[in-house]
Amino acid sequence: MKRSAFIALSLGLGIFIALLTWRGAGMIAETFVAAGWGIAVVALYHLLPLLLDAAAMHVLRDRLRDRHMPFLRTLGARWAGEAVNSLMPAGQMGGPVVMARMLSDTNGAVSSGGAMVAVSTTQQVLAQSIFALTGVVLLSLRTGSGKVVLPLIAGIAAFTFAGVMLYRLQRRGLFARLSGLLSRTGIGRERPGLIRGAAKLDRMIDSLYGQAQAVRRCFALNLMGWFVGTGEVWLALYFLGHPVDFADALLLESLGQAVRGIAFAIPGALGVQEGGFLLLAPFVGLTPDTALALSLCKRARELLLGLPGLAYWHWAEHHRRSRDLRNSRGAPPHAPPVVEH
Repeated sequence: MKRSAFIALSLGLGIFIALLTWRGAGMIAETFVAAGWGIAVVALYHLLPLLLDAAAMHVLRDRLRDRHMPFLRTLGARWAGEAVNSLMPAGQMGGPVVMARMLSDTNGAVSSGGAMVAVSTTQQVLAQSIFALTGVVLLSLRTGSGKVVLPLIAGIAAFTFAGVMLYRLQRRGLFARLSGLLSRTGIGRERPGLIRGAAKLDRMIDSLYGQAQAVRRCFALNLMGWFVGTGEVWLALYFLGHPVDFADALLLESLGQAVRGIAFAIPGALGVQEGGFLLLAPFVGLTPDTALALSLCKRARELLLGLPGLAYWHWAEHHRRSRDLRNSRGAPPHAPPVVEH
């Protein structure tokens, strides 16, 4: 683990433990346990936004036209990438790298998969900005004070600016520029094909952005995924015994996800998510204990879906290496691992 990731993880863990200690871990645990089997229902519901996110990537896959890509393979990559983002100490950068590799070509070139992941991730960030602004509007209607709204607007503005800059850099050959910088280091000199591969990746990204209709569909599916994810909060609070209406659930989910996005450097937004829910709880009539229990429900969902996702990633990576080894020995190539029936 890199030092920066370790520091971020330690900071998040410290905040998480401090919040639980402050409210009393036993009381929070009692509220959390009250959800019972409802946590499994919340986890199953999360498959709906996961399917929409995978569909958002897959509409881009259809435009590459370089080879057939089953939807279930795209879904498996999206599942594994989300698991890495949630449970691994890599912040929000590890997931896209894993997805790009899992969607790469049989010969190991990551250009097609990398292009699809780069464009889809950018559209997801921009869609989240719209989703977060919806929460800001709802929050501003609940309070006439700018003490809470203005800092959130500033954070969301910075988040949106980062997404727009990512898009602009991608259109200007981001990966070729990065590879040019690496070529001046020992890593770049040891991999002479790095610049050629980066240039190919930039061309594929530019080609995808040229397919305006596909990009719009990707954005729309990502935005739909964010809004559908609101049902997860609504269900969790229902099973916790503190039901809210859809508008309240939307406020919590949109701004809670915005806080997670702003704190992208902290693995799993540990501690930050809990603090965000505590901040928002009074505006929807929730007690601090219920807010922390809600966060624990989301953490439990991440474990229930994330652990199998990590297992699938390792299984797929094992099969990939075995296939590459067979190919290097001249054995007949085998199809890449596909999760389909």
